[in-house]
Amino acid sequence: MSVTTQIEGPVARITLDNPDKRNAFDDTIIASLTDAFEHVGSDDSVRVVVLQAAGNHFSAGADLNWMRAMGKLDADQNRDDALKLARLMQAIDQCSKPVIARVQGAAFGGALGLICAADMAVAADNARFCLSEVKLGIVPAVISPYVVRAMGARQANRYFMTAEVIPASKAVALGLAHEVVPENELDEAVNTLTSALLSAAPRAQIAARNLIARVSDGPVDQNMLNDTADLIARLRTSEEGQEGLSAFLEKRSPNWI
Repeated sequence: MSVTTQIEGPVARITLDNPDKRNAFDDTIIASLTDAFEHVGSDDSVRVVVLQAAGNHFSAGADLNWMRAMGKLDADQNRDDALKLARLMQAIDQCSKPVIARVQGAAFGGALGLICAADMAVAADNARFCLSEVKLGIVPAVISPYVVRAMGARQANRYFMTAEVIPASKAVALGLAHEVVPENELDEAVNTLTSALLSAAPRAQIAARNLIARVSDGPVDQNMLNDTADLIARLRTSEEGQEGLSAFLEKRSPNWI
């Protein structure tokens, strides 16, 4: 299996498991990853998803043999194929559970899209990132909404156009990772983040993600004032909001822990 899913209590770990090919992906792996995220997203027992990879590298990006084969197809066939990758990115971005990307070694091309579509990323100090598409005469089109959202348009101008390799030491400043740690501390860092996520209210977490998308893409006008006021009013009076407040006042753990 090139993609495996392991569920341990409230944590699902989706693993790219083709280390002999540096976890490069093709249409089969894209379909398997999409299925995996849809499955864990609908599993009520899962609270947090960790996207990780076996071996020394997160992913070398698209498999070159697959890309060569796609180059022989017509534009319509290539569009249909690209939409499959787009649906995978959307499945990660809109997963109903928080998603953590655990990154080591190379994360090139489309692999960077997987990382940026996740809610947060923790990288080992040996991680290397690269938007290498222009060296192949193409662009990172499908992953661009997520990468540009993470690093910003100004930085994207440079790294989309130069295909420079980005060391882990620059990953946090560029918005590609939230934390960089020594490789032997990577699992500990991911577990710490997982524990923090498990301590918070699950519906509120997804509402927070949606809120960020809403307020980062529009003017602070009366519509936004109304939307944010409506949101907090709904959450304060929701079952989860009432439980959180009661637990705080009664000095006990809420029922989602």
